[in-house]
Amino acid sequence: MSEEVTPAVQDYLKAIHALGGADAVVSSLDIASRLQVRAPSVSGMLKRLAEQELIHYEIRRGAQLTDLGIAQARRVIRRHRLVELFLTKVLGLDWSEVDQEAELLEHAISPRLEQAIAKHLGEPLEDPHGHLIPNEHGEMRRRDLLTLNHFRAGQTVVIREAQDDNPERLKRWSTLGLTPGAVVRFVGYQELDDLFSIEVNGQPLHVGSEGLVGLRGERIEE
Repeated sequence: MSEEVTPAVQDYLKAIHALGGADAVVSSLDIASRLQVRAPSVSGMLKRLAEQELIHYEIRRGAQLTDLGIAQARRVIRRHRLVELFLTKVLGLDWSEVDQEAELLEHAISPRLEQAIAKHLGEPLEDPHGHLIPNEHGEMRRRDLLTLNHFRAGQTVVIREAQDDNPERLKRWSTLGLTPGAVVRFVGYQELDDLFSIEVNGQPLHVGSEGLVGLRGERIEE
């Protein structure tokens, strides 16, 4: 790969990774939707990434990251999530504020500064929203999570991740206690009204499925 990995390239690699492109082919339409760009622009960039050997690309199927592409994607993901954690833990910003700040800073951080932040934070495993942080070698643990609206009465779930791209929802989840590490017990579900009855750390709460979609967790046995 002779060309420079520009911020635009990094954004594409990160988006493809977020859509599952480390393990499977993701469609051009999904990539366009994720990045909020027009489909023709996506096609042109994907051809460029394929020429740089960062992805495998088939016009009618989509793109999948190569090993090189995975490494580059996880490098920028690591910096993004380290910055988010630094902004919350050290500078005291709210978890609803840090995603956009990290988007700006992730492209400007040098490897030296990245290492310094990671060391200061104690080589953390997760960002403020519960997302896994790749280690310095680009390795990430795997875990199988479901969005909370998939669970039903009688099941108990621990929240692991919160979608971080909507500040208002993050503020709302924080107010309700729906944050990573919280234990949620599903008491009932009213299908007609699409309303869940849950207990969050023992406190009763009623919420629609739309309020749970951006939260991901795993079932635990009580």
